[in-house]
Amino acid sequence: MVYKVIVDLSNSNIDKFFHYNSNFDIEIGSRVKVPFGNREVEGFVIEKSNEESKLATKQIISTIDPYPVILKEMIELAGFMTKSNIRFIDALRLFIPADFRNNNVKELTRNFIEIKSGLTADDIKVLLGSRVSNAQTLLLERLNCCGAFEKVLLNEGYSQSAINTLLHKGVIEKTGGEVRRIPKSANTESKEILLTSDQLNAINEITNYNNNSAPNSSTVTFLIHGVTGCGKTEIYMSVIERVLAIGKTAIMLVPEISLTHRMLGIFRARFGEQVSILHSGLSKGERFDEWRRLRNGVARVAMGARSAIFAPIMDVGIIIVDEEHDSSYSSDTNPRYFTIDIAQFRARYNNAKVVLGSATPSVESYLKAQNGEYKLITIENRINQKALPIFRIVDMRDEIKDHNKSMFSRVLINSIREVLASKQQAIIFINRRGFASFIRCKACGYVAMCTDCDVSLTYHRQEKHLKCHYCGNTFYALDICPQCKNPALSEGSSGTERVVDELLEMFPDAKILRLDNDTVTAKDSYLKILTDFADGEADILVGTKMVTKGHDFKNVTLVGILDADQSLYFSHYTANEDTFQLITQVAGRAGREEKPGKVIMQTYNPGHEIFEFAKKYDYLGFYERERAIREVTKFPPYTKIIRVLISGQDENLVKQETIKIREDIRRLKDNAQGIILRVQAMSAPIKRLRSNIRYQVIIVLKADCDTILQSIFDCSKASNNKVYVSVEINPKQMQ
Repeated sequence: MVYKVIVDLSNSNIDKFFHYNSNFDIEIGSRVKVPFGNREVEGFVIEKSNEESKLATKQIISTIDPYPVILKEMIELAGFMTKSNIRFIDALRLFIPADFRNNNVKELTRNFIEIKSGLTADDIKVLLGSRVSNAQTLLLERLNCCGAFEKVLLNEGYSQSAINTLLHKGVIEKTGGEVRRIPKSANTESKEILLTSDQLNAINEITNYNNNSAPNSSTVTFLIHGVTGCGKTEIYMSVIERVLAIGKTAIMLVPEISLTHRMLGIFRARFGEQVSILHSGLSKGERFDEWRRLRNGVARVAMGARSAIFAPIMDVGIIIVDEEHDSSYSSDTNPRYFTIDIAQFRARYNNAKVVLGSATPSVESYLKAQNGEYKLITIENRINQKALPIFRIVDMRDEIKDHNKSMFSRVLINSIREVLASKQQAIIFINRRGFASFIRCKACGYVAMCTDCDVSLTYHRQEKHLKCHYCGNTFYALDICPQCKNPALSEGSSGTERVVDELLEMFPDAKILRLDNDTVTAKDSYLKILTDFADGEADILVGTKMVTKGHDFKNVTLVGILDADQSLYFSHYTANEDTFQLITQVAGRAGREEKPGKVIMQTYNPGHEIFEFAKKYDYLGFYERERAIREVTKFPPYTKIIRVLISGQDENLVKQETIKIREDIRRLKDNAQGIILRVQAMSAPIKRLRSNIRYQVIIVLKADCDTILQSIFDCSKASNNKVYVSVEINPKQMQ
């Protein structure tokens, strides 16, 4: 038998099939050990054939696992991803836990003690004899009540002498077994839900729709546009429940790891052990165990952030993408992919359905719904029929005129005071972490920059460090300018750390928690912060984007939005959309239960039309304005923007590759009959990132241009192994 194998090495020159022989049968998708050059490496079996091959001159040494680790569906998915200029091996690596490769993680086994199997009560009496100590009696009662117990835990409460005596008498025995490493979740009780008519209609429309009646008979995508608090989670669970009942499986995606703990608790309460979770915040042991439960069919619902789309489950019936507009669904590191594209591939393969949900759908998704490409489901009311929070816009220019130098307006300060007095809670949102965005010398203008990236370092006063938020480099904070030795240093824009400091100065008795990438470095720290806040252990939660979506805090009646203009002026065509979505999402955290909510948004540009739409929760008004602007200015979804990013250590090689790709695509443009509108090459906005020099080629195409995409991908393949090239369609970030 001849096998085609992809070796597990990151090198574009060897990202291809190698032929091997084997004297034993190996299933497709198996991980194998093969000779490669003068060493042994791991690889994956992609195809097998009975035909002889002159290329197969070496023998596969062995298989590594007792079952194929890559599903046949995922091999086809890898082939689909390679068409977008992703290496085959890079795609395969997405499908298994990183530490699984090279056997860096294994099953966790423990020794257990239990009453010897087959013994009756009379047998035990005979074996014990007349001399039985009190310690032995207590131990037997424990084992009889609770069954097998981990030996290490028993040693903590019972004497080793009692254990040894019972072992010697043959009353108990040692056994070995695997211990599952279980990810923590929020504690949530299952409760009976009375569905609203809107929820029931949505559930029926999704589950009763026959895929075979769709124009493209292989898949259908639903877009649920529902206001915050309309009960989308219950719709998701009810749809999954019906899918499981007919023997299918499900994938449930959320945009932030911080949301997975709460969602996992809700889903466990409903589906029990059928749910497994996958995301990068798990320990390597937890991720391995959860992945195996899915691969072996023990769990049938895969939940998690972006990476859970690659869950190893078969017979998928539904894929749900909550907060579908969120930029986190677009991978901004290699390999680059868009989660919804992967979801729709898996749906086509399994004849499944895709459900996208959001209170603020992306302009592209809503246009597809209007055009009939997606099926639109609209929910206009919260499940408790409560009104959306009252929204007030504060002009910070007036605060400055009135000599208020604080980052907080007077109306927000007074509102926080009222919330604290009434024992309610507040969320303060600012989309910037750290204490200050940069440190600058007032004398010579020096700005502390990262040594590996072309970005300024963020000041973290609590840790007395300067940090790069791109590569993670950390430096000691500055007391004087290293350039001119002047001690007069100024600080840039405020972040979450400074917000907390100023709040504590104004409200010293308030209990404040902070939720950002700096406070969730420890495992399960997301869960602790969110649980403490939900349990009333804090009065105010200060955070970045992590606090804007999905959270359901019953006692939050105030949301304060600081520096709302920040995302409005990013040099990206989605800046208006991103701002509207952020504001609407965080505003939706207030007043979700019986107590009415209030939102106070601070801005230096209160007349901007985006803020008026946000104030009125007018998504359709925002959408029509933004859609019209995109149509006139020829931005997506009325065109496609392809970004080819070229990076490497040697700037000359990167430049040469950039010029080559640009010229190849220009020649393609000349023959494309107006499909390619524009081709430009330039350095990336952040030219140096993680010590790599970065250039980019930007290609603007007509919207209906799928026929030429493969040709563009082919032109964008690296010709030099020291240069890495990636391709993105309509990139969410252009850093």
